[in-house]
Amino acid sequence: MKSVAEDSLPKLIVGLGNPGKKYQDTRHNIGFMVLDQLANEWSASFHDDKKRKAGWVKCENYILVKPLTYMNESGQAVGKIAAFHKIEPHEVLVIYDDMDLDLGRLRIRAEGSAGGHNGVRSIISHLGTQRFSRLRLGIGRGFNEGIGHVLGKFCQDERSELEKSIKEAVLAIGYIAEKGLSAAMTKFNASPKASKNKSTQQKSLPKNDN
Repeated sequence: MKSVAEDSLPKLIVGLGNPGKKYQDTRHNIGFMVLDQLANEWSASFHDDKKRKAGWVKCENYILVKPLTYMNESGQAVGKIAAFHKIEPHEVLVIYDDMDLDLGRLRIRAEGSAGGHNGVRSIISHLGTQRFSRLRLGIGRGFNEGIGHVLGKFCQDERSELEKSIKEAVLAIGYIAEKGLSAAMTKFNASPKASKNKSTQQKSLPKNDN
């Protein structure tokens, strides 16, 4: 039986990361990088909402969100934005880094535990449920596991694979928004090159009349 999230289309798309120049381009901020690319494709700019502790922008009927809290408190922003826009947890898609996947790999998931990710753990706490979808982007483990690795910046020889990963994630988000989570999992979880035949000229987010 499919979960509610698998049959739902996202309305709130969240990229996780830490705010500030100190953390810019770090592995932990790959969720922010994907959101920046999405906004750039729509010529949109994030505005800071201090009351709700988030930078967000509306593109068509999708709301893109970057929490202004630090990673461990991401749920504060997600919970406030979701409540303000009357968005249900199963309509939320969260994008974040995963050390258990190699750089360039991604995984789409309908729901589940935090898997050791503090940002996701915070979102679960504030939404009161694990039933929201996720897009995990691999950053590998490198030589320094744990906090030293995730807060380290991508090195020069990783840049090409990073750019490909961000583009792949943008395509996956567009596919989720258009076809649904279940179809996207079948397509993108199978192979890191699963979307190679999908045109990159297509708008990343289709219009949503929901």
